[in-house]
Amino acid sequence: MTLTEELWSAIEPIYAEILAHPFIGGLTDGTLPRHAFRHFVVQDSHYLRDYARALAVCAARATSEEDVQAFADDAVGAIAAEQSMHADFLTAFGETAAQAAAEPVLPTTRAYTSYLLATVYGGSFAEAVAAVLPCYWIYARVGEQLLAKSSPEPLYARWIATYGDEAFQSVVRRVLDLTDRLGEEISPAEHRRMVEHFTTTSRYEWMFWDAAWRGETWPV
Repeated sequence: MTLTEELWSAIEPIYAEILAHPFIGGLTDGTLPRHAFRHFVVQDSHYLRDYARALAVCAARATSEEDVQAFADDAVGAIAAEQSMHADFLTAFGETAAQAAAEPVLPTTRAYTSYLLATVYGGSFAEAVAAVLPCYWIYARVGEQLLAKSSPEPLYARWIATYGDEAFQSVVRRVLDLTDRLGEEISPAEHRRMVEHFTTTSRYEWMFWDAAWRGETWPV
């Protein structure tokens, strides 16, 4: 069993819960309340800024020039997504990116990004890759799963197309190949930590969609 096969096996129940979540179902059938999608977009804009930082740390810690460039490009791409796609979504809500940036980072977003940054700074390169991998891989799998159905709501159809697109899928395959290469080099202790980080950030992926569905706010 390759490392990526083991990692996916570890989160299959989590992924099943993601696909079954009403937020994901609402994207596909167009019934997702627009306020829930707006919540998601605003928090995702906050998230992607820190995710780009995490990818930049991966680039700095990578041992090959190819991996340095790839993660650096992905960090730039995360910022570009925040500036372009999210800005277009916000325009549809009659808002600007500046208005969204002024809104608070909410509990699940803060917890996810704090864990992510702590891991990429405090762990090994392999641990950093495991922590950032679910945001690549789960989005690719969800996009691929939903692409055939798409959505009658144009905003949601665009989101689905972005992550189901072959260009994004090829980026994810590159990170999966790297993960399997790392799996051949790491110690048993590092292997266990990779599984732990991957599983934890996969749980945060479910929590992120659930927070948008619930309209999460700070309780006090």
